[in-house]
Amino acid sequence: MTYPPAQSDTDRQALLADAIDWAQAHGLLVRPQQDKLANFANHSVVTHAPFTLYPTPFPRAEFEKAKGLQQPWNTLIHKLSVDDALIAEVMETLAGVDDFMQKLYEIYLKTKEEGIMQRASLGIHRCDYLLHAELGADAKTARIQQVEFNTIAASFGSLSTWTSKLHRYLLQASERYAGGLINIDQLPENRSVQAIAGGIASAWKLYGNPHARVIMVVQPGERNAFDQRWIEYELLETHGIRLLRRTFEEIQDRGELDSKSKALTIDGHEIAVTYFRAGYDPSDYPSHKEWDARLKIERSLSIKCPTVAYQLVGAKKVQQLLAVPGRLERYVDVYTADLLRESFTGLYPFDNSEEGQKAYKLALQNPDRFVMKPQREGGGNNIYGSDIVQTLKKLTDEERTAFILMELIRSPPIENLMVREGRLIEGEVASELGIYGVYLNDGEKAIVNEIGGHLLRTKAHTTKEGGVAAGFAVIDSPLLV
Repeated sequence: MTYPPAQSDTDRQALLADAIDWAQAHGLLVRPQQDKLANFANHSVVTHAPFTLYPTPFPRAEFEKAKGLQQPWNTLIHKLSVDDALIAEVMETLAGVDDFMQKLYEIYLKTKEEGIMQRASLGIHRCDYLLHAELGADAKTARIQQVEFNTIAASFGSLSTWTSKLHRYLLQASERYAGGLINIDQLPENRSVQAIAGGIASAWKLYGNPHARVIMVVQPGERNAFDQRWIEYELLETHGIRLLRRTFEEIQDRGELDSKSKALTIDGHEIAVTYFRAGYDPSDYPSHKEWDARLKIERSLSIKCPTVAYQLVGAKKVQQLLAVPGRLERYVDVYTADLLRESFTGLYPFDNSEEGQKAYKLALQNPDRFVMKPQREGGGNNIYGSDIVQTLKKLTDEERTAFILMELIRSPPIENLMVREGRLIEGEVASELGIYGVYLNDGEKAIVNEIGGHLLRTKAHTTKEGGVAAGFAVIDSPLLV
């Protein structure tokens, strides 16, 4: 099969114009970089979000497998978040070498000491997978392997929904689009924005104040605002819930905690749910004011998405620990552990243990087999190839423990067309599948445990990083084969 479908330059340019118009008409948008805003006021300039012109083929069985793992992952992440001993074990490794994680841990300890005011917690997670095939193997043998699980600010739920709709539109509206190579039943419906908003609405209802609002914690000058806005609009239009957008600085300046109930009020509005779309990176905390705001939120009665405990267990070190034989079985039954473990790739510590020393030697001897990961989210943080050797030579034994070592997942290349700022980019690509999960616990039991839709991010096959917001990838949807 020739993919993507062969077309004349005239037809392809017409399709490109149709796709860009549809994207802009339907809010599949981002704000351009700051240097392109000079002649406009009030953030009024937008461009289409980067996307693929065609959906990228993805094995149906592996797509369904990833979906089937999400509800067990939702439950597992919650169990990890209430395991004080696990969090202490992780932080003992990272103490002194990762100031960002240490400050989050201090908030965790302080609120535990004071007494947790809100036992309920909301998780909007995303587990990310790449297809892996051994070098020289048939691409049909490729199986999903987990890249990571995200517990804070899992983005692109809204824009992934619109990208799925874009591909369905192009297939249905244009006879020249697919050349008979794509059937509509190969394009799975995606309701990520509805699922995410529905989870927030469930937490709002659990809070129990019909006059309370949701607050979304955002970064100043957010370029990905439209992905966030669709959640806001869905909350209002479907659930009748109002949402405030505020930065950490605004929350610290204008937020108050009731001295007895610890109810959080901002600009006179009580807050039922605090939904973080910021706070995952050290750059979100440029001063003590932002850290004070984070502590204020964590102390409050509002239901947090996520709690600081959820954020801590999203660390790469936890991912590595779960790969240790017997660790998963502390939280799930043997059958579930085997299902989850099937998608694990090789994960190793960089500590002073025997396994850590072995990993250190392996990374120096064959760095192209591995990726070196810090405890960070957001893309652009990982270290590859010869850079691993250079980094390891600069780090002390103690500093090295802030990282884990992961075997590189080798995705079979496939051809597709990417669109960024109106321009077509042709070439071999690789795609990363994300499955969203929505989990609400009232402090005693699960109230909601759902699969929350999917995200496909596609990048040039030679590009190692995979973040859309970081500029490495585009938004895609799967063509199930």
